[in-house]
Amino acid sequence: MALAQELYDTPACRLDSFVAQWLQPRREWKEEVMGAVRTVEKFLREEHFQGDGLDQEVRVLKVLKVGSFGNGTVLRNAAEVELVVFLSCFCSFQEEARYHQAVLRLIRKKLWRCQDLLALGLEDMWVARGVPDALVFTLQTKGIVGLITITIVPAYKALGPLASNLQPPPDVYVSLIKAHGYPGNFSPSFSELQRNFVKHRPTKLKSLLRLVKHWYLQYVKAKCPRANLPPLYALELLTVYAWEMGTQEDENFRLDEGLTTVMELLQAYEFVCIYWTKYYAFQNLVIENFVRKQLQKERPIILDPADPTQNVAEGYRWDIVAQRACQCLKQDCCYDNQGIPVTSWNVKRARDIQVTVEQCGYLDLILWVDPYEPIKKIKKKIQQNRGYSGLQRLSFQEPSGQRQLLSSHCSLAYYGIFSNIRIYLLETFSPEIQVFVKNPDGGSDAYAINPSNCILSLKEQIEDNFGLPRKQQQLEFQGQVLQDWLDFVGYGIQDSDTLFLSKKRAREAPFPPS
Repeated sequence: MALAQELYDTPACRLDSFVAQWLQPRREWKEEVMGAVRTVEKFLREEHFQGDGLDQEVRVLKVLKVGSFGNGTVLRNAAEVELVVFLSCFCSFQEEARYHQAVLRLIRKKLWRCQDLLALGLEDMWVARGVPDALVFTLQTKGIVGLITITIVPAYKALGPLASNLQPPPDVYVSLIKAHGYPGNFSPSFSELQRNFVKHRPTKLKSLLRLVKHWYLQYVKAKCPRANLPPLYALELLTVYAWEMGTQEDENFRLDEGLTTVMELLQAYEFVCIYWTKYYAFQNLVIENFVRKQLQKERPIILDPADPTQNVAEGYRWDIVAQRACQCLKQDCCYDNQGIPVTSWNVKRARDIQVTVEQCGYLDLILWVDPYEPIKKIKKKIQQNRGYSGLQRLSFQEPSGQRQLLSSHCSLAYYGIFSNIRIYLLETFSPEIQVFVKNPDGGSDAYAINPSNCILSLKEQIEDNFGLPRKQQQLEFQGQVLQDWLDFVGYGIQDSDTLFLSKKRAREAPFPPS
């Protein structure tokens, strides 16, 4: 507990020495832990498993150290090691789900009989219920005071022989999405990417990660042991994001500014939306649609950079974390020698996104926009670029969804838009209104109409834009076919209503007389 007190009593200017003196693991201790882990890895690689519902002999394809020991951010005396075991019996995500429990039972039986582990001091073993379930056991070695806890998670080797830091083929993520597993259930299959996402970062960032993790364990988890708090992994990803955005990935930065920035982000957790496209991008429609839906969910959102199915921030008591972060900002570690609060980096709660403004008859206009920026500011940027005199009407359409009007008083974040998007601009002049026409292919377009004009005037616009002759067009509103000579007012059509366009069926020729 003395160590926890010392963080809050440490001046901001001494945080580097605090990390080096108290948080960096000692080499001798680390080697002792890794010696025990190598014994476990040797057992897993050499042992074959069979029986208990499995119709084949199971071999270990690879054993991977993940978590803090794997990515190089382990805290002193935190002897908790996570191992992912890739097995030959898993040839798909579905098979992993089917045989996961059977494999855990087999490994557990074999471990209890391993003489090398018994000699090390194998003390306890249990199955930890989680996503996914894992086998956990403890070792008591002669050279370490305290227990070494080792967690084993069986996994499907979905990435195959992929180089450790390359983007997997889109098919891998399409298979993951179509497997319909519980969020994060198949994350261990992508654990090598998760590990490398942090492992190859600068040493100074790892010091900041240790500092944030130490604060979280001592001042949040230790104080609220029964609360449903976020996993450490979520705090790690939030810290990496803060460093990327706040320093433009500079290796030389101040730890006190990094700590202050993370605390301020934690206070604004309700607005946080973080994701990366390092390993999965939007070049595949299935992945794009899935990720866009993920980004529309309730915030905070921190998507796992290696597994788009897992929002690692979802469902936890972030309000407690925010309260503790507020307390941290009042301590000595966030004040300089003159008693002035340490300044934070300029980090937005979500990345700027590319907005492509599309308008009939004009080249596309590219804007970079903060998703929390009011849409009226986007309209102002458009006006400054093109000098419109009419009323700007902006709309967008999600895949397989309805076209929606973007209200000037809202933001893109209000509509769940946190990734690059195309929006359509329509300029109207009084008394014109805007209507949306959904095409047979599922897309939709916006048109300016005078409510007192006849339906035929809209069909002429559709012919010019869509290429479908007006005589072949059929427009419907609320299940009613619209007649060319009637006006829009008569059908009760109002601003931003959606009409449905279809192609008229050709009349069948009468049968010739017999």
